[in-house]
Amino acid sequence: MSAPTTPVGRLTVLYDADCPLCVHLRHWLLRQRQLVPLDFVPAGSQQARRLFPALDHTATLREITVIGDRGQVYRETSAWIVCLWALADHRPKAHWLATPAGQPFARVTVLAAAKWREALKGPGPDDGPCRDGHCEVPGPPG
Repeated sequence: MSAPTTPVGRLTVLYDADCPLCVHLRHWLLRQRQLVPLDFVPAGSQQARRLFPALDHTATLREITVIGDRGQVYRETSAWIVCLWALADHRPKAHWLATPAGQPFARVTVLAAAKWREALKGPGPDDGPCRDGHCEVPGPPG
């Protein structure tokens, strides 16, 4: 009898290197025990374009995108869930988030993170706190 195989042996996470939330989450993921290795590549970078020429790289700057080693492409909520699935301590939570009961929670969490990220980055490259290419986390109000 053969051993069960994992449908994904390695994942590449395309993350926004100019977003403090994205960079923080990248560091957090790197500190976790990984069942499936995670590689991180800045979204929209030359490396990303070389590795994944068929992707819409403009879209990868708007939404988290994860690519499996067999060509699987995960976006938005599915991308976050597959990142958690790759982690030893969070795989059970990923399984729950993928169920009908967990999907609304996962979606709301991803939408909240996107709103926070959007507030940091502003509407365009020449606007907002990232206009010089370096984002800063806003301080407390007042």
